[in-house]
Amino acid sequence: MNKSEIQIFTTKYGKTEIEVQLDNETVWLNQYQLESLFETDRTSINRHISNIYKTEELEGNSTCAKIAQVQKEGEREIKRNIKYYNLDLIIAVGYRVNSKR
Repeated sequence: MNKSEIQIFTTKYGKTEIEVQLDNETVWLNQYQLESLFETDRTSINRHISNIYKTEELEGNSTCAKIAQVQKEGEREIKRNIKYYNLDLIIAVGYRVNSKR
């Protein structure tokens, strides 16, 4: 997945800022961003994602992509593959988390 563009989302109260990746005409967020967006914990997000895939409501291959991220930790650079989820999965999780957002 290529990063084509990054947009910033902030609430009207300026509380939350989320970097949104746009690629192939959809939005991609990782679990930390979903946690922030829906104001819940990552354990809950992960449970909902697992249930969505277990019940075959959505397919993992078309709604999830791993993106390599490099970050500096002390003197070394660490590369990790982070899972990102597209708008279809974001909406499905949103229905389940019972968040006003």
